[in-house]
Amino acid sequence: MLPTQGPNRTGIIGAPLRRTEDRRLTTGKGQYTSDFFPQALCHAVLVRSPHAHAKIRSIDASQAMALPGVLAVLTGADAAADGLKPIPHNPDWVGPPDVTLRLPPEFEVFTTENAALPLDTARYVGEAVALVVAETAAVAADAAELVDIDYEPLAAVIAPRAAMAPDAPRLWPECHGNLALTCEVGDKEATDRAFDAAAYIVKLDSWVHRVTGSPMEPRAAIGEYDAATDHYTLRAGSGRGVVQTRERLALVLGVPNEQCRVVFGDMGGNFGTRNAFSPEYALMPWATRRVGRPVKWVADRRECFLSDYQARDL
Repeated sequence: MLPTQGPNRTGIIGAPLRRTEDRRLTTGKGQYTSDFFPQALCHAVLVRSPHAHAKIRSIDASQAMALPGVLAVLTGADAAADGLKPIPHNPDWVGPPDVTLRLPPEFEVFTTENAALPLDTARYVGEAVALVVAETAAVAADAAELVDIDYEPLAAVIAPRAAMAPDAPRLWPECHGNLALTCEVGDKEATDRAFDAAAYIVKLDSWVHRVTGSPMEPRAAIGEYDAATDHYTLRAGSGRGVVQTRERLALVLGVPNEQCRVVFGDMGGNFGTRNAFSPEYALMPWATRRVGRPVKWVADRRECFLSDYQARDL
């Protein structure tokens, strides 16, 4: 709807425009990740840790593999053997539309060792520790329950401040004080002046409880692999965009960017839960190369509450 009078009557800058996508979406013509069914598609279910911190002593997949229709049970050992790299979580502090973050002097962000499938240690409840691929999602779910994992529970801390105590157990030995990231936001000098000039100063402790967004569409990913060209394709959805997702997919798989393709279609909500690179984004393309067929994973609500990145106490 363009203005009929005024200096901008022939332009669109500042003019109200009718939305064009609503009819397609409200009449069921949207194209979401789970709406795609590549030829010879198979399905994945992830076995997730029930422990906040535990050693993985062994994984016995023999009963799961004996179930008809199961194609593979993949573990951290398989991922390590194939050279999968840790998931990059480097924060992006480039400014608008996000705030600009500043690191304290001599502080380095700890972003290493976060494997898509851990080799020997689970570090949070809901972390994927094995990947089952089967002919159907139902068979994959049944097989996932048959994967026998021997855990050795380790000490865990559930409060962030307690985790920074000198005697707190470390999730990663190399991460001092369990402090992976600390930063400053805003103008420190202006803030100090405002407090110095304030008539009253109120101090309080505050924290964000364990919450998460709940998009209408849960996280999902489809991996495809072309053996003739050694090219990977990921179909998913993320607020971070295809360019950065492609770069991070290539980094985890250990291949050049040119060997990866990322396709995003419609996305049924975000709320920040999809703005980072999820393990499943690398696991599905990797799994499809392993089994030689496209692999689809669609989270259920339980998985979303357990593993969406913003479902944690802060």
